[in-house]
Amino acid sequence: MSVRSKGQNLPKRPKHDGIRVRGFFRVNLVEHDVEGNPYIVGDSGWQENTVVVTGKLHYLAMALGSVSGSKYVKRMALGTGAAPASNDTALAGELSDRTGTANTANRISVGAANTAINGVSANVSFVGTWASTNSFVTATHNISNIAVLWTEDAAGTIFAGNTYNSSLLNTNQDVQATYAIQFS
Repeated sequence: MSVRSKGQNLPKRPKHDGIRVRGFFRVNLVEHDVEGNPYIVGDSGWQENTVVVTGKLHYLAMALGSVSGSKYVKRMALGTGAAPASNDTALAGELSDRTGTANTANRISVGAANTAINGVSANVSFVGTWASTNSFVTATHNISNIAVLWTEDAAGTIFAGNTYNSSLLNTNQDVQATYAIQFS
């Protein structure tokens, strides 16, 4: 144990050394014309989300230390409910038309890339598409929330999520989503 002598002060913390984590998402409903060309029929626009408390713990703090139980974003989910609470493990009203081993059609795999947003490169983006050809929905739904998380089954830990203006999703529509996490 070290002992500080009188008058020995710890270095002062710089004014702006904190790391801020913000997330943004965009959801597009897509249809195809008679020639198969996609076109957007619904766009949430860029929306800011909530990085939940358990998300900060499991996806950032524990992952940085390579601590057992840490997680990384592997999936995206859509739902019809409210924004995730700080300790939610599933998305409220999460779409679940397909069940069992086919549940991966509901929670889709995402691709990740480092991206620059407003000239800052300390960001990561996740992109995913729910394809109508995979029958991820078998009936119409008013979708209104989204989350990024780590597993395809019902259990898990949400990293971030939020709500947007409800959109009617039909069985012939694809959903394309982009999630951007910004560190500043």
